[in-house]
Amino acid sequence: MTARTSKLLRQNSRSLFISFLAILLLTSCSACLAQFSGPGPTVQTPTSATVTTDRALLFPPSRDPKLAPGDVIAVHVFEQAEYSPEVRLSADGTVLLPLIGTVQLSGLTVTQAEELLEQRLKDAQIYRNPQVTVILTEGPNQVATVVGEVHSVVPVIGSRRLLEVLAIAGGLPPTASRVITISRPGVDEPLVVDMGTDPLHSGLANIPIFPGDTIVISRIGVVYMLGNFKTPGTIPLTQFNPLTLMEATALSGGLAYQGKYDDVRLIRTSGDHRTVVKLDIQRILHGKDPDPILQANDIVFIPDSAVKAFIANGNLGTVLGVVSLILAVAHY
Repeated sequence: MTARTSKLLRQNSRSLFISFLAILLLTSCSACLAQFSGPGPTVQTPTSATVTTDRALLFPPSRDPKLAPGDVIAVHVFEQAEYSPEVRLSADGTVLLPLIGTVQLSGLTVTQAEELLEQRLKDAQIYRNPQVTVILTEGPNQVATVVGEVHSVVPVIGSRRLLEVLAIAGGLPPTASRVITISRPGVDEPLVVDMGTDPLHSGLANIPIFPGDTIVISRIGVVYMLGNFKTPGTIPLTQFNPLTLMEATALSGGLAYQGKYDDVRLIRTSGDHRTVVKLDIQRILHGKDPDPILQANDIVFIPDSAVKAFIANGNLGTVLGVVSLILAVAHY
């Protein structure tokens, strides 16, 4: 091999290597990069109804449940152990009891039913002064309904506490608001209870729940973190504190190595319209660009960097080895 030929091979090898690196760099660059040119977009914090503070509404006296078709009652007469029937109210709201026959009980409270049965036993001259106790043992209508982020129907015989009802319903998911609305029959305005996040104070919101109550658990919204975050996933939004992109990145464990930091996509949906804004997260980190405030259902996506992925997969070492071999052969 002549010196001239060897020199040409070395020049061609260097040119090939430089061209290869240039192609890699070009594939990793974005053709155009849109930035937020002004302050970060504002987020509208959800407005919540006024929290109910009237203790007379939150902690009313125990309610006497009303009987309805399908309820099962146990009837007892004081010091008369032989009289203890257990019956179910029929579709027309009546029950058939020993010694006194058919009695209409639907729509009566338990206390009213006791008074009526005492009078019927007196009229039948079965007992001189009976003292009747009616126990509601089963009631398909004695339930509280949980709707919204949690769906459940919880049996409530007499009353139960809110925390107990929520526990039976499966608890509150991360996307659930801690401000809970309760619609109660006979109460004009819904009750609004702030469960808060402090267990020491949540007991103050542990109000009694009665049959017929509807517990509405609203959604606070989440932000979806996708792509090259160390722990991608969803982040629930708090009700009154806005969440910025930097805060969401920290909550997602930070940036993964392979991420294309100058091509972060913020995808936002408003109605049936979706917009995509490209951000440079390193410029935001260093205060050169504003830190955008995220809204409910925003999607933050960091794609792969071709160069970083190439390096991470160990291909760069192979290429450098091949180039070195070519240069060595050319030099030889």
